Amino acid sequence: MSTASKFRKLAGISAIAFATMTAANAVNAANWRYAHEEYEGDVQDVFAHDFKEYIEENSDHTLQIYRFGELGESDDIMEQTQNGILQFVNQSPGFTGSLIPEAQIFFIPYLMPTDMETVIQFFRESEAINEDFPELYANHGLELLQMYPEGEMVVTADEKITKPEDFNNKKIRVMTNPLLSETYDAFGATPTPLPWGEVYGALQTNMIQGQENPIFWIESGGLYEVSPNLIFTKHGWFTTAMMANQNFYNGLSDEDKQLVQDAADYAFEKIIEHISGLAEKSLEKIKADSDEVTVTRLNEEQVQRFKERAPQVEKKFIEMTGESGKELLNQFKEDLKEVTNQ
Repeated sequence: MSTASKFRKLAGISAIAFATMTAANAVNAANWRYAHEEYEGDVQDVFAHDFKEYIEENSDHTLQIYRFGELGESDDIMEQTQNGILQFVNQSPGFTGSLIPEAQIFFIPYLMPTDMETVIQFFRESEAINEDFPELYANHGLELLQMYPEGEMVVTADEKITKPEDFNNKKIRVMTNPLLSETYDAFGATPTPLPWGEVYGALQTNMIQGQENPIFWIESGGLYEVSPNLIFTKHGWFTTAMMANQNFYNGLSDEDKQLVQDAADYAFEKIIEHISGLAEKSLEKIKADSDEVTVTRLNEEQVQRFKERAPQVEKKFIEMTGESGKELLNQFKEDLKEVTNQ
């Protein structure tokens, strides 16, 4: 056989091999579905798109993202994930708490620090976050891929709040989360669980007199328009979790499992960059848009009056979660001591 003939034969074999490999990749490629709880450009949406970017740049898979309302409320997208209709979901413990009671630990007031650097270090290093929570989620058919902070919680109300007594006779919207209700009950308010889609209208018609959310969400959702008094109580950070249907995840190849884990880690690092300075920018937008907005930042003496009411919430958490919750709380506190050097 001549050299030219050999070359043509090898070229033909290579072309066939390449075509076979390409066809195999096409067959193995999948379109995954991912739903979250927020609007376009909000923190969860940014995280989802960073995750999508990594997946699609490093594989033949594609990712379809659904924002708030496109597939229903938070409870709806969780049910769809558990049933395997969605492969990925982003949901805060505020809603997951009814399914996984221990996840409500983030709603014990004044447990978490509020300075961003410490919060981020806690999420990176916490044994409770990175080892204990994945086991809890796995018990409910969910593969926990990432927990991350979104922003400090800020209360909005129909008037300024500086002490617990100011909450008397006020209905404050809370997520459908028993422990969050306990928190506002401890603060002196009447906690009123409502799905997100009803909050703006309820504030506008005075069915409720306040609510809590990170400042970017208050700006994005226009809540300051109907609840113009912003109160920084320093009682906690809004936390969220990104997870997968566990049956789906367990059925992935080792290569795809690593891809998903790497994509979640990539999105975490990107979102930490994104939230840096986000609260300040959102507050400036709010103040520029409305002359009616007031901003109240509680001083240490005022914060202390609210802190004094926190132990009853911690006690309720232990009652609701039993020994597992008590162990998780102890680990949480140990982790916090390590990052705050206390």
